[in-house]
Amino acid sequence: MKGQWSKVILIVAAISLSLVYLYPTYQDYQFRQQLATLRGADSIAFLEANQDQILQAKAKRIKLGLDLQGGMRVVLEVDLIQLLDDLAKNKDDNFRAILDEVRREATAEDMNIISIFGAKFQERGIRLSRYYYNIRDTDDRILSMLEDEATKAIDRAIEIVRNRVDQYRVSEPNIQKQGARRIIVELPGVKDEREVRQLLQGTAKLEFRMLRDPEISYRVMESIDKYLVGNVTDTVSGQRKAAQTQPSKDALSELLETSTPAQTDTSAEAQFVREHPFFSYVIPDQRGSGEAYVAEKNRDRVIRLLARPEVQRLLPPDVEFLWSAKTFTAGDGTNYYTLFLVRKTPELTGGVIVDARVSVNPEDNRPVVNMEMNSEGAREWARITGANVGKRLAIALDNAVFSAPVIQNKILGGRSQITGLDSPNEARLLEIVLRAGALPAPVAIIEQRSVGPSLGEDSIRSGLTATALAFIFTVLFMVVYYSMGGAIADVALFFNIMFILGVLAAFGGTLTLPGIAGIILTIGMAVDANVLIYERVREELQGGKTVRAAIDAGYSKAFSAIIDSNITTFLTGIILYQFGTGPVQGFALTLMIGIVASLFSAILVTRVIFHFLTEKGYTPSVG
Repeated sequence: MKGQWSKVILIVAAISLSLVYLYPTYQDYQFRQQLATLRGADSIAFLEANQDQILQAKAKRIKLGLDLQGGMRVVLEVDLIQLLDDLAKNKDDNFRAILDEVRREATAEDMNIISIFGAKFQERGIRLSRYYYNIRDTDDRILSMLEDEATKAIDRAIEIVRNRVDQYRVSEPNIQKQGARRIIVELPGVKDEREVRQLLQGTAKLEFRMLRDPEISYRVMESIDKYLVGNVTDTVSGQRKAAQTQPSKDALSELLETSTPAQTDTSAEAQFVREHPFFSYVIPDQRGSGEAYVAEKNRDRVIRLLARPEVQRLLPPDVEFLWSAKTFTAGDGTNYYTLFLVRKTPELTGGVIVDARVSVNPEDNRPVVNMEMNSEGAREWARITGANVGKRLAIALDNAVFSAPVIQNKILGGRSQITGLDSPNEARLLEIVLRAGALPAPVAIIEQRSVGPSLGEDSIRSGLTATALAFIFTVLFMVVYYSMGGAIADVALFFNIMFILGVLAAFGGTLTLPGIAGIILTIGMAVDANVLIYERVREELQGGKTVRAAIDAGYSKAFSAIIDSNITTFLTGIILYQFGTGPVQGFALTLMIGIVASLFSAILVTRVIFHFLTEKGYTPSVG
């Protein structure tokens, strides 16, 4: 193995990493198998005892596409023609006739609405400035601004859909833009068509909510924590409740939906969980902001806990908890949601906002969002900001908080600026949220398809059967035709499939039915490289070279042909992935991963095995 140790280390590292990334998939399968054998209380107890491991395995497993696990696929279309109608002024019969023509032409296919719209005005010799923006603006400038408005409308629609799907708690959703104005939403495991339509098409609810003072927030959270260990304080009256309300250890476990540490466990962590069961999952902000932080894995547990009637009774009647729309990542890599205590009644709704735009503060070059309200909103905004200077105001879309800035002073005229944003992306997101209150472009469902779980199971079974048969027949052919060389190629083929699945798991790729077809195709392509090498080796052996020299020459001479054929296929995969959608992308993804894995296994793995065998005195044959 002289000179081969670097290759051996590389192969061992690739195999080890693949096994590490594939282990959660195996673990998730084991958990599901165990749950399938349990019923009733046993099933609930198993879930409570293993919730963290189950969630962790599910998050890191190989994700299955909609065609493999069932659910719904919805195609949404943003009505940009209605947007153009809403943005126009001084509309007349000419304008309406042009808009009708554009609507008829655009219905036929997914065309660029703005380009068609501009061409219709040009044909009639009518300037766009007659209906849009400033009279001095050129048609090109107006079309550019309308294009920007259309892009923002689609971005707003995508953000609203993503926010709602996240709150709907759909596992592994897929939301992506398609073409000029369409959005594809895949919701695995969802069955209720009516609920999905309501979720995706309902009007966005943008609200401005005052945060409660930090001392009130902490007092409410403390009362919940004390209740869980029996020392309950009524947050409204401040009176201590009777000791008989103290829950038993079993009741406490039921409330927390997890097992509490045994009394014999004297570790500091176990002691803290027993003394502060609520604060074990909800971490108050030490800076005194009134916020609290919950690890992403514990969010569902805390949601269920806060929803319990006995816990709700501890809250003052005019407040409720809201979650942040996005997570942030702590120094240890853990994702956290922020928990806010806000007033139930919103101070203002998004209907009063007429514009919101991102700009840069010239003083510190940080992004800011400039917000403009109508006359009614301006009056209310002046009253609200004047009465709450120094306090925080939550900007919530569909009950998820996107930002909670501090009110610096009384704001007159309805124009205000939101500062303290960390990045242009955060500012852009806030702009989208603020403008989403009165979404100018309606969203319509133009296609809806449901895939049943049983069909998904059949697809998995069929795909696995096809993959197994392809593998078996390829293995047999290689062994029969190339003897020991074929067996070595089969070993590399096994590792090749492991590498493909490991890469999918590592990068969070989704395995679809077309993706399985890509793996099957890769099985054939993987041994194709070995066929080229073995044929070269045969030629060298016929020329009188020794086995070792023939193997080295075979790999060397076949290398360029293998690289050329695989690079052209890989480039085709890139084009399919870039311009394809859904099933085509799934096929292209596994094909590209498979090409890289097959090159690694065919060139490195088989060569190392050949070198090992020849050094040990064996004479591996290639047919």
